[in-house]
Amino acid sequence: MGVEVIGFLIFAASMVGTPGPANMVLLSAGARFGLLRSLPFVAGVVLGKQLIIWPIGFGLLELAGRAPMLFEVLKWASVAYIFWLAWRIAGSRILGAKQTVVPGFFSGLIVHPLNPKAWAMVTVGFTSFVSEGTSTLTATLVIALSLMAVQIALHPLWTLGGQAISSRMAGQRSERYLMWVLAGLTVASVLLVLMKEG
Repeated sequence: MGVEVIGFLIFAASMVGTPGPANMVLLSAGARFGLLRSLPFVAGVVLGKQLIIWPIGFGLLELAGRAPMLFEVLKWASVAYIFWLAWRIAGSRILGAKQTVVPGFFSGLIVHPLNPKAWAMVTVGFTSFVSEGTSTLTATLVIALSLMAVQIALHPLWTLGGQAISSRMAGQRSERYLMWVLAGLTVASVLLVLMKEG
């Protein structure tokens, strides 16, 4: 009985490390503000996943079975929020970011709770890597700490990647296309998750 930690860490790394709504937002934050200015936002994104893990671990999945319509509404609200973020990314410019308020900790905190990929990832973690009979606290703690460790390692890399891209493109004609590509990737990552669910 317990959690298949090694298998879950491999799964978590593949999910956290690949493009998705949160990583596209982190890439965009890095492109607009750089890693150092974006660190509070990155910290919020990392801790925001805990707002999903603990409720799911302590019974949200059971509630979802009883009230599926509520979760359908939450899913589409999440999709709308991520699309709104993509629209903001598309219209932004790197050089203009210096006069713009940098997204802070609390802005990062809500990214994962409104991210359908994050909900799917955590749900799969509990349903596929936790042995029957494992205590709720043990399972939730292991899933929570494992995901946090993977996020701390990988989320800053996405932000740094955005910074590296922007240092070559800020003020160039290609900057507008970069922001549209980042926005498009954000939308595509959400659509991919929805297609997999369907």
